[in-house]
Amino acid sequence: MLFVGTSLTAGFGLDPSEAFPALVQQKIDAAGLRYRVVNAGVSGETSAGALRRLDWLLREPVAVLVVETGANDGLRGQDPDATRANLQAILDAARRKQPPPRLVLAAMEAPPNYGEDYRRRFRALYPELAKASGATLLPFLLDGVAGDAKLNQPDGIHPTAEGERRVADNVWKVLQPIL
Repeated sequence: MLFVGTSLTAGFGLDPSEAFPALVQQKIDAAGLRYRVVNAGVSGETSAGALRRLDWLLREPVAVLVVETGANDGLRGQDPDATRANLQAILDAARRKQPPPRLVLAAMEAPPNYGEDYRRRFRALYPELAKASGATLLPFLLDGVAGDAKLNQPDGIHPTAEGERRVADNVWKVLQPIL
């Protein structure tokens, strides 16, 4: 199981064992499932960067690919159409692998400072891409964590260890039925 993502996946500011992919591995192990989680999160990663790394990341067979990218695109105000094209290319490339992995797309939200039109366009791209590519949608990775000062580090963006546990629960709700 490969997690491709940003600092949110990498577990910025935390011990790697506290990042949500490591916590998902614990849930997999507790359920007696035979998957090995690989955390390919990179701080500062954009959807374009994830796309550039994808061939290298998929050089080995992957049963499940969890894609968490676009957050930095939104923070930087990049055109949602460009983010959409990058995410579509990631999903398409994964589907061409033999055997193709099951796909999970983790939706992100854009900050309010770019206006409601931008936020609407950004928010819409995730469910549309998931539906078009047959990926399972994780509606919002940071659901119940974003905006809660107790669950975020002082930067207000990256989850604390407790926040990561909630993120792992969000991911597990989507992954468990797939596995």
